[in-house]
Amino acid sequence: MKIGLVGFPQTGKTTVFNALTGLDAAAGYGGKSDRPNIGVVKVPDPRVDALAKLYSPKKTTYAEITFTDRAGGGAGPAGALDRGALNFMREQDALCQVVRAFVNDAGEAPDPVREIRDLEAETILADLELVERRIERLAKDRSNPRELALLGNLAEALGDEVPLRRADLAPDDEKALAGFRFLSIKPLLVVVNTGEDEAAAPVPDAIAAAARERGLGAVAMSAAIEMDIAQMPEAEQGEFLASLGLEEPAKNRFIRAAFSLLDLVSMLTAGPDECRAWPIARGIRAPVAAGKIHSDIERGFIRAEVIRVEDLLRLGSEAKCRDAGVLRVEGKDYIVSDGDVVHFRFNV
Repeated sequence: MKIGLVGFPQTGKTTVFNALTGLDAAAGYGGKSDRPNIGVVKVPDPRVDALAKLYSPKKTTYAEITFTDRAGGGAGPAGALDRGALNFMREQDALCQVVRAFVNDAGEAPDPVREIRDLEAETILADLELVERRIERLAKDRSNPRELALLGNLAEALGDEVPLRRADLAPDDEKALAGFRFLSIKPLLVVVNTGEDEAAAPVPDAIAAAARERGLGAVAMSAAIEMDIAQMPEAEQGEFLASLGLEEPAKNRFIRAAFSLLDLVSMLTAGPDECRAWPIARGIRAPVAAGKIHSDIERGFIRAEVIRVEDLLRLGSEAKCRDAGVLRVEGKDYIVSDGDVVHFRFNV
């Protein structure tokens, strides 16, 4: 899962990146490098830990999130997103907009709701430009009337300032549009970067309402504080978190919010070679889930042998699960659920 950090200048985007990854990327860039900051974070999962204790595998693999912080903001509050920023955003599975909720060094009061509104307007404008160019091409040769009609509906929605994530698209239409990599359809999580004196404060009501009415997720953190926590030895984090009134690092809250926003669940595989969590979309059938492991497994899918992780941990082995009748054999129409430990049978 690739999440791109976006935001207007001086919102603390790189500090948020450091807080989430535990890295120490230089904020501000200072024109020294055009290379993005990239950090990979393993998603904590106590179920994977418990399976690893049970199997003592050669390898334990957690789900991962790759965070990318592009050099430069790519936009100012009064300016359009540049082409590089647009291309960067299109490459991501989801976007994380960092908004400033603290008084900056110049004494300027924050206006995070305006930042949310401005970025939404920029993504709508970029998508509308893309749609209008495609409509112009299709109108000349009439080669794909269905696509032309669909894009006409999108142009109408975008013209009414409705982002595509709120355009009530049918699943087949979303699939047909995937190649366009529209920006306003991408899941977007708002990170409210608060002052250090508000490290434990929830998302302010006005920002929460602005995010909710747009179908966005929202989490709050004091990035400067959370960056210090992320760079501490793990043994020292708990006491410092407690002193701030925090139960856990912001990274954990962010990961839960991201999984919820993307509507992801974790399929598990377990054995002496590897215990692993696989993030998959909620509601997908077993052969498609198998394809996340390898395309050959999807192509040659025969059946899925499924045990709930709590049953496997309670009984202690697959054999005991089979004897107890909690190992199920499922076919092509089975919907994989969060916490399913799955072994796929296939033939190619």
